[in-house]
Amino acid sequence: MKILNFGSLNIDMVYRVDHIARPGETIASSAHEVFAGGKGANQSAALALAGAEVFHAGQIGPEGQWLVDKLAGFGVNMMYTLTGETPTGHAIIQVDNQGQNSIVLFPGANKKISHSAIDSTLSHFAQGDTLLLQNEINGIDYLIAQGKERGFKVCFNPAPYGPEVLAYPLHFVDLLIVNETEARGLLGPASADQLIDRLAAAWPQAQIVLTLGEQGAHYSSAQERFYLPATPVDAVDTTGAGDTFIGYFLQGLIADMAPQVAMQRAITAAALCVAKPGAMDSIPTTTELS
Repeated sequence: MKILNFGSLNIDMVYRVDHIARPGETIASSAHEVFAGGKGANQSAALALAGAEVFHAGQIGPEGQWLVDKLAGFGVNMMYTLTGETPTGHAIIQVDNQGQNSIVLFPGANKKISHSAIDSTLSHFAQGDTLLLQNEINGIDYLIAQGKERGFKVCFNPAPYGPEVLAYPLHFVDLLIVNETEARGLLGPASADQLIDRLAAAWPQAQIVLTLGEQGAHYSSAQERFYLPATPVDAVDTTGAGDTFIGYFLQGLIADMAPQVAMQRAITAAALCVAKPGAMDSIPTTTELS
């Protein structure tokens, strides 16, 4: 069974600051680094590092070839990533002394993917394969519908959340992974306990994961429901923690781990991720988890 992640590839420009800049404020940065990023790319890297065979599809600009090479170095198959004329997507990320971040995203080539490119890529995959999606590329509604029509297991992480998500055919999604912000975008204000109940009621066909950062995560399906606390850690940089969690959790499910086992492994991986700076470069290997 193959995993196809149709997702973003970004160049992350990270600035270390004392605090996140307020409206109208100009602040100095104490450090600047450039990393490979994008929720899609990060999740592909996490899947590969967790031990999965993963194909990444997406689009970069002429200056983005190093992103393709970087992911290939992690073991991700990049044969379905296209190069166009629009610049590669990039993000400007502020990281404060507590490890919290603020991100400004330019989607660039991530939003220039044609339906014909999608159809061509999906034709290489078969019923029973897994299609992983985030909300940083265009054509998500089409991808979800096509994934369902072709018999794929559709996994969706609606990040970053936008009101367009409400128009997507989420009733076709088999695994929905959201944080509190995304869940409240979908359902409105509610406590974490209320959110997991309402998510399960809204999409009863799906496995649901609600991540709560340092508070842990909830899981719900037709078969079981549970909560696991987070692993305590001194956070250096929270960028990429959610992507690491998703990659490790999905790999665990595909490897036939019980959901609780897969989630505990994902929580541990996310804790190791936030203890180091950067996103993709901070994703741990399976050796680091043992």
